[in-house]
Amino acid sequence: MIKKVKKAIFPIAGLGTRFLPATKSVPKEMLTVLDRPVLEWSVIEASKSGIEEMIFVTSSKKNSIIEHFDNSPLLEEILRKKKKSKELKSIQFQNTLGNFTFILQDKPKGLGHAVQCASNLIDDNENFMVILPDDIILSDQPATQQLIKVSENNNSCPVIALETVGKKEVSKYGVIDYKKRIGNSFKISKLVEKPEAKEAPSNLTVVGRYLLCSKIFKVLKNLKPGMNNEIQLTDALNYLIKDPGILGHRFKGNRFDCGNKLGFIQANLSFGMQDKEISRNLKGLIEKL
Repeated sequence: MIKKVKKAIFPIAGLGTRFLPATKSVPKEMLTVLDRPVLEWSVIEASKSGIEEMIFVTSSKKNSIIEHFDNSPLLEEILRKKKKSKELKSIQFQNTLGNFTFILQDKPKGLGHAVQCASNLIDDNENFMVILPDDIILSDQPATQQLIKVSENNNSCPVIALETVGKKEVSKYGVIDYKKRIGNSFKISKLVEKPEAKEAPSNLTVVGRYLLCSKIFKVLKNLKPGMNNEIQLTDALNYLIKDPGILGHRFKGNRFDCGNKLGFIQANLSFGMQDKEISRNLKGLIEKL
């Protein structure tokens, strides 16, 4: 029997070159959307979805991430003395999100390799999430929870998040072909990484949320390097399509690609418009632009 999904892997060892020079000294995952780092928004989503174990596959250059999710006794004491209860609760909040484990990825060898680095922390016959924090998703029901429910209703089948994009945009993403559709779920027959628009099998693209089974690790272990001489997760997923099969699910919510400047700005504006303290003034500022 498959266990409840309680673990999530966050691959965060990337260099963040699209945000240089800011990311020369600050991990891209620590750039803030509204008042929280990009990474924290994804951890909050996972926690709200029932995930208890947060596994970060990171690099030795990102100690600030460890510090962010650790206790800050001195700062907490200062805030207590100043009676800043709101601020105190905001920095204690990170400690309530789950248990944190940090694994070093020695070299950037691809997303598949990053996932493989965490294999020892996933039990046999256990499903788990892979969450790419560059993708922030604003939704009423957490996107991760949506995937978990789809899996539970389909014999604990692996599920990946999907989004519809314009045909001209498909070359930026992994794209699915499918043989059957039920509502917003699709029985995937093939995954193609960044196809040309005329060769794309659909305009349903993969978003950075994957509910996977432990069988993926055996596939990754024996997988030869693919595009860019890296271990590609997409290549491994194509093996799982054969057995046990993979569903794609078009989630309800708005995704913001914080891996690029425009998506990052869009995320800040959208989250700002949801914030009661600043939404009214922010709207006025936008109207003046």
